[in-house]
Parts: sequence; C-alpha cells; structure tokens
Amino acid sequence: WIGILALYTVHKGQFNCPGGGLLHSYLLVLLILLASIICALSALVYISMQGTISNPGPRKSLPKLLYTRLLLYLPEFIWAVVGAVWVSDSSVHCEKTVINVIIGTVIASWVIIIFTIIGVVIVFDPLGGKKTFYLTDTVNRNLESSQSGQLLYNVKNTATRVWEKRIRLLCCCIVQDDDHRVAFTSIAELFRTYFSDTDLVPSDIAAGLTLLHQEQDKMESCPKEPEEVLCHSPSSLVADDLDIELENAAHYMLFAAAAYGWPYYIYTNPFTALCKLNGDCCGNRPTDSDITGSDRHNFHFGSILKITGLQYRDFIHISFHNKIYEIPFFVALDHKKEAIVVAVRGTLSFEDILTDLSADCEDLTLEDVLENGFVHKGITQAANYIYRKLINDGILNQAFTIVPEYKLVIVGHSLGGGTASILAIMLRNSFPTLRCYAFSPPGGLLSKSLADYTKHFIISVIVGKDLVARLSMPNMEDLKRRIVRIVANCNRPKYQILLRGCWYEVFGGDPDNFPTELDGRNHDALTQPLLAEESLMVHRSPSYSALEDESHLNSPPQYPHLYLPGKIIHIVEESSSRKLCSSDIKYTARWSNESVFSSILISPKMITDHMPDVVLKALNSLSQEHGSCISC
Repeated sequence: WIGILALYTVHKGQFNCPGGGLLHSYLLVLLILLASIICALSALVYISMQGTISNPGPRKSLPKLLYTRLLLYLPEFIWAVVGAVWVSDSSVHCEKTVINVIIGTVIASWVIIIFTIIGVVIVFDPLGGKKTFYLTDTVNRNLESSQSGQLLYNVKNTATRVWEKRIRLLCCCIVQDDDHRVAFTSIAELFRTYFSDTDLVPSDIAAGLTLLHQEQDKMESCPKEPEEVLCHSPSSLVADDLDIELENAAHYMLFAAAAYGWPYYIYTNPFTALCKLNGDCCGNRPTDSDITGSDRHNFHFGSILKITGLQYRDFIHISFHNKIYEIPFFVALDHKKEAIVVAVRGTLSFEDILTDLSADCEDLTLEDVLENGFVHKGITQAANYIYRKLINDGILNQAFTIVPEYKLVIVGHSLGGGTASILAIMLRNSFPTLRCYAFSPPGGLLSKSLADYTKHFIISVIVGKDLVARLSMPNMEDLKRRIVRIVANCNRPKYQILLRGCWYEVFGGDPDNFPTELDGRNHDALTQPLLAEESLMVHRSPSYSALEDESHLNSPPQYPHLYLPGKIIHIVEESSSRKLCSSDIKYTARWSNESVFSSILISPKMITDHMPDVVLKALNSLSQEHGSCISC
C-alpha cells in the first residue's frame, strides 16, 4: 500500500497519456481498497491478541471481522481482473515505469488471492456445527437410535473425506494407484481420530510446544537424585559389550547412510560431491540384471560406492525401485566384518512418507513367540516386499553361495531401521545367527512380546531427543493431552507466549515462569482436567480414559502400545564447545530401555538428532574415543 501510494504521489500528474485515466482510476480505487483491507486486518490482529487461549470472551467480535475481511475479497478479486484487463490493453501508452509498476501490482494481487484460496481449501473445516454434535460428550445422548447413529456415521465419514482430500492435494504430484487410495483412506481415518477431540488451531499447538519445552528445561535443570545417577553405572562386562556394539554400529551405519544414495552424499559433501560423482559415475557398475529401478547418471550407485568404500563387484543386488510399501535396498558383501549386509533406505520420498503414516496395527504371528504380536502396518508391508525379493528371487541364496561362511546383517535408518527390524524377525528362523542394527527406528513399531523377542538379535541406536524414536500413537495422545493442559491453564495471551517462546528458542536464556491455574492446586486436583482444559477438549479423548470410571479402565485401548525393537543404545550429548567454523561435541552412550522413550521430548534438536549424518558422527566419535582409550 505504501509503495502504491508513493507511485501515485510521484506520478500523479503523468496520467495524461492515452489510457492514463483508466490507470489513474485503477490506482486510486486500489489504494482505497487496500486501506480498507489493512484496517480490517489490523482490527483482526488487535482483537486476536485479547484474552487467553482458554478465554475467548474478549475475542467474541472476531467472527464478524473475519466475515468483513471475507467480503473484501470480492472487490479485491474484481479489481485484480479489471487491472489485468487494463494493463493488457494495447491502447494504453503511458510511461514505461508506471506500466511496469502497475503490472507488478496486478501480479502481486493475483499471487495473494491464489495463495489465500489454496490456504482456505487446505485448512477450512467444512464440518462446522456437525463436529460439535459428533464430539460433545453429553451424558444422556441416545446414540442407539437410528437417526443419531446415522448422523454420527455421516459426520465421521465426512471428516475422513476431508482429510483424504487434503492428503490427495498434498500428494498430487505422484502417480496414484489402488495402494495409494487405500493408504490415503487409512491415513485420513488416523488423522480424523486423532484430531477429532480437540479445538486447537496451529498457533495453539505452537504455543503449547514452546511452553512444554521451557517446562521440560526447568525440570532437567533440577539436580537428580543420587540413586537416579548411580543406576546408569554399568558393570565392566556390560561396558565391554556396549563398546563392541558401538564399534559395530559405527561400521554398519555407513551402509544405512549409503542406502540414501546421492542426496545423502551431496548433503554431507556439498562442495566436492558433484565433481567426484561426475568423475567416477561413468565407470564400472553392476550388470543390468543386478540392479532394479531408475538411477539416472549412475549417481545413486556412485554415491553408495563412495560412502561404503566397497568395490562394484561386492554388490549382489541393488534396488532403487520406490513405491508405497516398496522401498529401495541393496545387498552387499562386507569383507571387513565377514558379513552379507542388507541395507534398507529410510524416508526420502512422498511414497515413503505414506508408508510411515500407515500406522495401523496388524498381527504378526511367529512360532517362537507365545503371544500374537502387533506391528506397524505400513512398515510391515515394506518388510514383506523386501522379504519376497530376498527369498523368492534367490538373492540371499546367491550371496551365501559366494560366501557361505559369512553371517547375515540387516541395517537401516529411520523407516529403513523399522523395516530392517521386522525383516530380521521374518528371517530369524531361517538364519538364526543374523544380527540387525536399527538406527533411529520409529517408536511405534512392535508390541511388547515382539520387542522382548528381538532383544537377542536386534540393536537399536537412538541419539539424544530424537522425535521419531518416540513416535507412537499413545505418545502422540500423551503429547496432545500435555499441550491442552499447559496451554489451557496459562494465564498469558497467546502472542506473549509465542514471542517469548521465539526469543527463548533463538537466543536461549532462563525458562519463563508463566503463571498458570495449576499453581497452588494439590496433587489430587491435578489428576482432573480443569474447566479451561475441558473447553479445548470437545470430548474426552483416549488420553483421559484413565481419569474416568473403572468400567473404562477394563476396555481395550484405542491405540495399542508399540515399542522400539531389540536392545537399545541411547547416545546423549555430554558437552559441546563451539569454535569459529565448527563445534566439538562429546557424546556418552549407555544401555537403555523402552520406558525412557515413552514420552515425546520437545527440543530444537528433536529433528536434527534423527538425521543420519548426526547419528554417524556420534557413533564415530564414541568409536574413536574407545579406540584411543585402548591404545592408551
């Protein structure tokens, strides 16, 4: 608006050219229209800053302002069309600078309108008042009646379709087949169930996360009890075992990282990778019968060679084929460790994300396990795909024909780590000596019986506060409950929470002590949700099942508890020192158990701790430290 005002003021007397009157009128009306929009937006911002998240009373006039802003889109759209027509009119012969600026104004108007429409399509919830009926937990509502039951079914169905359309829109760039459509429906049902019981917007969630982070940091700064510290002091035998596994993990993490191909190699070597790949990738490679999927310019295979240090003849099979539930992997001979290594790639495409999000549970029955085990559906289907390739296509038979004395090792990072774990379970009976190294696998992977069964042959490696290792539906429900509780009971306006949170995340400092309604309440009172909290929970979620009467305690949980596979090595940052262009981080590792990962921790490093280069760096640091201690 300021730019257009300056243009209008400077060129006010230069619209006497042919067609200039039209452009003069366009700019004048556009100034008035933009001023009205600015006033409406300013009022929206001011009203939005009033009250607290759980006290919307001071914001009761907000809907009227939103409708006012919505009505202004109509003249804005009409005037954008008019401006486009006038600018394209060949009879206009004004100064070129004026024409170019007005063209830029028209383009900017259209860009804003288009992005607004896309945002509304993605975010808008068409359920409206129906959602309240579906979610309100009234005591005497009779859902046994056919009319109420049908209405409830329709609302659930509509909500699922809304999420399905959003997912289809986000995945519009990939080819969609029957598997995709089934996955879309399954994921949409998952999202509908998870978000059905809350009345939170994205900014509420952001405020809750920053409050949780500060609260968590305050708790971590408290001194630990002596017995809590001593419990992590392992015996010498356990320590030796840990050192051996860390050395093995550091070695096999190279294979797990190499499975990502050229994206990982270029990410870790941004200045030299392309030159090295261009120079080497046109050389030797496996025959076409040993490789499936597309590897344009041989970049993927060239990167794998660079990362692992193997020769092309050491590879038995390489698959770059990637669809939903079908992820890339390779089989190679590791002569250093005398192992046949199956390395499974982690998440790197939209198809992989859909596999991750297909988080329903399905049964996996094994003879060696007394109870039927539950597993992550999408990851299990990916493991089934690789299992069929390895067994039915004779890939493992081919490898053991070449080196019958070698052992089988399966590795992977993230999605690849989860897939490798389930694949190891499937192959365990045929290859009793196999080992599996799962780096940063998803937390919601195996039921308790299967997780205990895998402790004999799977090692999971987790770094710091890795989010993915703590991801499971019960943990997500717990996070939602914690966000609702801390946000609803904070007595500060949302904008203050967000501003203070941004400052804390960027510049650090002491965690803020926001006053809350939790202050001064006794322990028994803290087990019940507050009125403000209940206002944000449209009905009791599965998280609150423990707070209801005893009959609900005996009902099966909506989301079964799933755990990390195998024995768990937890690597944490002990200290760090920053230099001019680098940072020196000291890590420490210890054996851990699944209960440590039963809650999602909020931290700026919750994403970076999951990255494969960070995992590899931590393992190499610990391995080198152990090697230097031995040499001393």
